Amino acid sequence: MDIKVNYYEILGVSVTAETAEIKSAYRKLARQYHPDVCGNDEESVNKFKKITEAYEVLSDTEQRKKYNMLKGIYTERVEKTEQTGKNEKAEQVNEETKKQEASKAYKQTSQKQKTQQGFSNVFSDILDNLKNKQSTSKNKSKKEQPKNGEDIVCEVMLTMLEAINGCNKTVNILVTEPCKACNGRQFINQTKCRACDGKGEEQNHKKITVKIPPSVKPGSKIRIPNEGNKGINGGKNGDLYLNVQIETSDIYKYDGLNINYNLVLAPHDAVLGCTKEINVPDGKVSMKIMAGTTQGQKYRLANQGIKKGNKTGDLIVTIKIDIPKDLTQEEKDLYKKLQDVANKETAK
Repeated sequence: MDIKVNYYEILGVSVTAETAEIKSAYRKLARQYHPDVCGNDEESVNKFKKITEAYEVLSDTEQRKKYNMLKGIYTERVEKTEQTGKNEKAEQVNEETKKQEASKAYKQTSQKQKTQQGFSNVFSDILDNLKNKQSTSKNKSKKEQPKNGEDIVCEVMLTMLEAINGCNKTVNILVTEPCKACNGRQFINQTKCRACDGKGEEQNHKKITVKIPPSVKPGSKIRIPNEGNKGINGGKNGDLYLNVQIETSDIYKYDGLNINYNLVLAPHDAVLGCTKEINVPDGKVSMKIMAGTTQGQKYRLANQGIKKGNKTGDLIVTIKIDIPKDLTQEEKDLYKKLQDVANKETAK
């Protein structure tokens, strides 16, 4: 019993309220602030405790009498007696007598006394009403209303060939799921869930293999249905969106539907000619390099670029001649002979 608290104000009743009125006010407030209705947030839990404490004191005749004495509430009120149904008036006593009785009662009362049968019945009624199928449709609808899961967006990095040819790619995503301990309710037995720290959800890493279609471009967005965060109460799962990023490459570059490809040749291949295999979207293609090919010379391979609808781009091959840096003595001797031959031809 806390004499600093105004129990009458908490329940919203007057100091002359009858027991039936107090009981009715408590039921109404308890239904409104019960943790099963308000989601067990801290403010509602504290409010419910204060309402319950006020009811325990004011619904018990002796407790209420002691409380009134300690608070200095002196009034004439009428209470209904449950056993006889008769009305009786409370006697007024002088201020000094009441203070003496209150002091004596306070010393004899070391712990709060709880109303046993009355409180038990009221609390049982509240729980029954909350669990009953005919409970307030608004609260029931709110509790069982499906909630769709949110979408997840992440980036996927592809090589140029993976982007051109398509591939299967494993991505690691962070998904948010209802806490398995409290099933998303945030509280267990009116106590904050320790597993999720009262958040009602937990985050887990998940690996998923996705199929990347061929000919995707940088900045493309790929949608993977139902692979986002999970829905609650039968709600739909969110989707996974992959933002495509392509590694920079000195060999392949996009140009609309065309693909620019840099082919590096050794000097002797450029001089004498050769045949090279080149990776294209549909696999590999053999390309014949003509003798006497020079640095920067371009070759066009028709219909070997990116396909889009009924159109297909070309593969544009640009020759890059690689000048060797680390030569063996034998290679140096051969280049010296070539130089001597070239000088003789120029002298003629």
